[in-house]
Amino acid sequence: MEAVETSDESLSGQVEIWQHMFSFADSMALKCAVELRIADIINSHGRAITLSQLASSIGSTSPGISYLSRIMRLLVHKKIFAAHHDLNGEGETLYGLTNSSRWLLRESELSLAPLILMENHPMLMAPWHCFSQCVKDGGIAFKIAHGKQIWDIALQNPEFNKLFNDGLACTSKIIARAIISGYKDGFISINGSLVDVGGGTGNLIAEIVKSYPHIKGINFDLPHVISTAPMFDGISHVEGDMFQAIPKADAVIMKWVLHDWGDEDCVKILRNCRKAIPENTGKVIITEIVVRPDGNCLSDDTGLALDLLMIAHSSGGKERTEFEWKKILQEGGFPRYNIINIPAIPCIIEAFPE
Repeated sequence: MEAVETSDESLSGQVEIWQHMFSFADSMALKCAVELRIADIINSHGRAITLSQLASSIGSTSPGISYLSRIMRLLVHKKIFAAHHDLNGEGETLYGLTNSSRWLLRESELSLAPLILMENHPMLMAPWHCFSQCVKDGGIAFKIAHGKQIWDIALQNPEFNKLFNDGLACTSKIIARAIISGYKDGFISINGSLVDVGGGTGNLIAEIVKSYPHIKGINFDLPHVISTAPMFDGISHVEGDMFQAIPKADAVIMKWVLHDWGDEDCVKILRNCRKAIPENTGKVIITEIVVRPDGNCLSDDTGLALDLLMIAHSSGGKERTEFEWKKILQEGGFPRYNIINIPAIPCIIEAFPE
């Protein structure tokens, strides 16, 4: 009979597997916190509050306080929330906000709460269970799980379409700040119009034009997306298909669009961008992750996780290394490019035509 390995190294490896096995508990607890508006409740008091105060504000006549206590214990352990005790260790625990939980505030202008609800929705979680089938047989994980691609579901299901658009809109607001602060010279040099391809409901282009009012903003997306877009000063909404044609403009911006598509589709989109901009002065501003598999930056782990997200939700999309970006840019008619770091997870890839 094989001896049981009891070394410290073996135990450490076992513990690590247990942690990975149950890492989904973190995201489910996070989703619960957003659904119950725990961060907003604490924030509304303006100070740390007790568990009973928290429970009395979640909108239930008979809250499960013991469940809430255990969920908060994990979120405190993960440093999403803070727990304060009196010096003698007596009295009730007081729960407060941290730099992390401030990103869960539903009423905040900058919030990740809509994205948390979107990514942890059962419909979007189901394709993750299809990875092994994709490896064995190929195919698209989302379509295997639901019989349709994600864009078809969004077109046919208004509730899902809103969930999806709200999730993407919140990232636009956050990344817009980083783009505006990290790409000032790039926007100043645009003398005319800027079209946001796949711009969703228009939040990104609206923020850019607000900061650079000399730019004429065009928000371009599919008809069912544009139909839900609000009006913004200085922005015109145009519906269409980026695989067919892109509105003429002096420059194009795309935020987290190309990672949804395979190389062949990306080249088609880039060639349409090339046709839409001036021969000598045009450019494409691409906000995407540049994968560094051996990197040790805070965002590198997120980049690798988002690459798997592309397997789950896209139809052939992926996060790309610089070498992979260079290849599709050249084939799409943009042989010159710069990679510009901004204070966000993605970078800016500034690409120029021949």
